[in-house]
Amino acid sequence: ALEDDDWIFPSYRESAIGLLRGMPAETVLSWWRGHPSGWWNPADYNVASICVPIATHVPHAVGLAWGKRLKGEPGCAIAYFGDGATSEGAFHEGANFAAVMRAPVILFCNNNGWAISTPLSAQTRAQALADKAIGYGIPAARVDGGDVLAVYEATRDAVARTRAGEGPSFIEAVTYRAAPHATADDPSAYVDAQLVAEARANECVGRYVRYLRRLDVLTDELEQKLRAEALELMRAGIGAAEAQPAPDPSSIFEHALASPPDAWQHDLHELRRILRG
Repeated sequence: ALEDDDWIFPSYRESAIGLLRGMPAETVLSWWRGHPSGWWNPADYNVASICVPIATHVPHAVGLAWGKRLKGEPGCAIAYFGDGATSEGAFHEGANFAAVMRAPVILFCNNNGWAISTPLSAQTRAQALADKAIGYGIPAARVDGGDVLAVYEATRDAVARTRAGEGPSFIEAVTYRAAPHATADDPSAYVDAQLVAEARANECVGRYVRYLRRLDVLTDELEQKLRAEALELMRAGIGAAEAQPAPDPSSIFEHALASPPDAWQHDLHELRRILRG
């Protein structure tokens, strides 16, 4: 649904989206290792750097989209975030600014029902997160997040609105989290196991595979080929990422400020002295 001149602002859950824009798997995987080789120039792919603090990238997406509008440039921006992000101030600031300035931006919320262990019912009294967007005057759509075609259609329509100069859109993709929030999380303490089982049986990739099989588009041979290619891509990416040498600790001073203060030179020399032992 997006064009090459559209910008993507992913959260940490959408890091693999870089693969769709031609980013090497090694780069995507190195980001998760916290390695400098996991950084990329956003302008190379029109994919912004991932902001780990929740919702902080929403105003960034809105600002870039507004800038495009002011300059008369084509394209839009899309920001992906979870339900927990809608409880953050940065989301509300970004949504309000987008509406007032008619920024060509799409706010895409993956609502899986949980912000770590906080259920949606403890986050908001709204019946749907799409209602929050409507409160700002932003048209909103609520779709089944496990239905690939429904998500595509909603995104396509939102992109068309932005390109027609009609301002921002909001999409709420409703899913259910079928895995732990992180490796340190034990969801069995607060999640209904039956709902998890249902979510896993209804996850988006499996549903789309079954749909394509019914249309005779996807065969056993083609599926095996695609899975083998994906596995090889990941294995090669992991191998390349793990082979990266340890970074120079003094590189933490790089790309931090456009005009570093003089005191940083002293700090840099001191750090290097300590590293030399």
